[in-house]
Amino acid sequence: MSHINPLTIETAGDAAETLGAIKQKLGVVPNIFATFAHSPAVLNAYLGFSDALGSARLTADVREQIALTVAGENKCDYCASAHTMMAKGAGVSADEAARNLQGQASDPRTQAILRFSRLVVEERGLVDPQELQTLRNAGVSEQEIVEIIATISINIFTNYFNHIVDTEIDFPRIETGAGRRAA
Repeated sequence: MSHINPLTIETAGDAAETLGAIKQKLGVVPNIFATFAHSPAVLNAYLGFSDALGSARLTADVREQIALTVAGENKCDYCASAHTMMAKGAGVSADEAARNLQGQASDPRTQAILRFSRLVVEERGLVDPQELQTLRNAGVSEQEIVEIIATISINIFTNYFNHIVDTEIDFPRIETGAGRRAA
């Protein structure tokens, strides 16, 4: 059971219009957005950051693969579930998405990106500068490195949010092996 209940369009107050726009676009309002709606500032900040990354040089499939790796590393079942579905929409196969949750990819360039993403999460951002050279050697540009860091960051936010709030999963469920900690 969620520790902060999601709002509905009818109960969202200042965030109602935004939730309505999300429902118009997606057909539903995912629980994470309905829970963000307790703070219209947080909902709009997330949507703005996410929308800005949509125009990044880093492709949608790679952004989803990073999201899966971060969700797997942080054991966030909500994000693993949501991003598995979104990765499919971006052209990532189910087998590849399952590998991505483990920080693995079949493509060598993407593998370098996911390895870096895992290291960032594991080391809390304190990665050896040589790791940037490893990305460059794999053909990743400076612009893409900045976008990778941003993609990792927005996903850490949603992972932690879902852990704290215990957002009810409203996507086909994917397990990361997280389990629940004793209260």
